[in-house]
This record gives sequence, structure tokens and C-alpha cells, in this order.
Amino acid sequence: MLNHVIAPHLSGYQRRDYDVVDYRMSELPETGLQFRGPFPERFSGGQIGGTEEPYVCCVGAAQTFGCFTESPFPTLLADRLNVPVLNLGYGGAGPEFFLGQSQLSPYLNRSKIVVLQVMSGRSQSNSLYECGGLEYVTRRSDGRRMGAQQAIAEALFPGPAHIGPVRIPTRLRGLAPNNPLRVRSRIGPLIDEIRSNWVESYRSLIRRLDVPVVLFWFSKRAPNYVESYESAAGIFGQFPQLVTAEMVEQVRSMCDDYVECATDRGSPQPLVSRFTGEPVEVNPANDRRDLGHGVWSENRYYPSPEMHQDAAAALVDVLESRLGREVDST
Repeated sequence: MLNHVIAPHLSGYQRRDYDVVDYRMSELPETGLQFRGPFPERFSGGQIGGTEEPYVCCVGAAQTFGCFTESPFPTLLADRLNVPVLNLGYGGAGPEFFLGQSQLSPYLNRSKIVVLQVMSGRSQSNSLYECGGLEYVTRRSDGRRMGAQQAIAEALFPGPAHIGPVRIPTRLRGLAPNNPLRVRSRIGPLIDEIRSNWVESYRSLIRRLDVPVVLFWFSKRAPNYVESYESAAGIFGQFPQLVTAEMVEQVRSMCDDYVECATDRGSPQPLVSRFTGEPVEVNPANDRRDLGHGVWSENRYYPSPEMHQDAAAALVDVLESRLGREVDST
């Protein structure tokens, strides 16, 4: 697959969240992509490096990136493992995104372990929209750009419902509101397609990795969830949206280890200025205009700092054990 040309749809959250955290965004050498810094010193001069010093790669979306936290779980792992950890968290990403970025392969395959986050199903191209593995999508029928949930909602629930300045249909129009089976019959094939494509993207990505892969579930919910066909939000569910336990099992079978961390400790997280220590409001429109229908005084969506502590604690024993085996074998 050729590399996708990614139009800048996210700021890397730097502009949006700057009052709370400085993410020190930098371009990873030889990739053309920006990730959260600082990078391990070995990469700062543009050298990917060999095997003389072990390091770990963490691959994922905003939960790996670490929105609104000074020390995301990759940073905590670096401290606890005493090895460099490269944080390749990318906002809104799904497996399709990383599958399309072959320039990252040297970083991944020269590491000792890849921690691969279970990412959202909404960031997966399908017959309704193309997205290059990112959550801001292009609808195939008319070329309109929008969030994935809006695209699904407009396909499923015709007729506008106003939420702030954005016209996002969320309830049934022209269908019986108490007839979820009818709704399922309309949208079910598309949801099944998205899920099948998501699994295949993971399979293709994992096949490209020459190092052990630890699949990492990091969410406020367990893999099992009950979807509701009364709204687009009900279909998507909590992060990772659209992902079921069955999908996780299919991907898990290709990985060397699986770690699950379901926690909501510290959430919601009050947002505090790093300059004054006072409460602060964050405007999501500074990142994406279509999300600009209210400001945030709390982080209710992304993992809290305490959740990142739980994530590191869940991963550290598996990584220590596997890292020891990998180092001994070299």
C-alpha cells in the first residue's frame, strides 16, 4: 500500500491544549510526521539506530499520545523499564493509518517490542467514506469532509438535528424510533464492513512487524459492549468505537502478548493551567472547527493521568519479561 498523503486535519492537539500541556511536537526524522516529543536521544540526530541499545515503540492514537497529561504511559514505561520508549501516538489514528506509513517501519522493526494499542473502528475506510486511517473522513458520495460519527449519522438518520452550530443527525428521521431492528437492517452491513476492514488492517500491519507485538487494550470499558441502534453514538459506543471483543480476539491471535487495562480512575479530569495553576477552559474548535460547539473545563474523553499510571502498571511486567528475553537473545 502506498503512503497516504495526509492533509493536516489535526494540530497534534498542541494549539488546543497548550494552556494545559506542552506536547513539544516535533517531526520524527525521515518520516515527515510529527509526534509528541521529546524523542529518545538516539533519534534526535536523525539516526534510527541499530540494536546496540534496546528500545520500545508504542503505537496508537490519542490515548497513547497522552492528551492532557504530562506523563503518558510511554513516558512512565521509559522510567520504569529504564529503556528508551518512542511514543508514536497519533491523534485520531486507526490501524489503517500506520499501515499506510511505511516510512515508520525502520523505527518499528529495529525496536525490541511494539506495544500496539487497540484503536478505534471509526478510523477505518469503507464504502461510505475514505479516511486514510484517521477519524476526519471524506464521504465518497460528495467529497465532503466531516467526522466519522457525523458521516454515519447522516447515512443512518436522514434529517438534521441541531447540536450547537453543527448539523449532526443523531435520532431517527423517517424510521420508527422504537424499531432498532429496522435500523440495524439499514446500517448493519456498513458496520460489519467497517469491522471486517479494521481487522484486516491490523492483520496486514502486524504481518509487517518483525519484532514481538503486545496488543494493548486501554479504555474505560471492557471489550464487550452492547450497541444501541437508536443513535449514532449508541452504535459507536465508548472508545475504541465500534470495536467488539470478537474483533480483539481475532487480532490478539496474531500477537505475542495481550494486556488489558480498563480503568476510569481520575476521570473526569479538571483542566488546570500549567502557567497559573487555575482552572482553564479548552476550546476544541482550536483543533477542528466541526467540534467547536462548546468549551471544556474537564477532560471527560481522553485517559486521565491516573489512567495512564494504571496503563503503565498493567504493561510493565509483560514488557520487562519480554524485553529481558529479547535482550538475552541478541
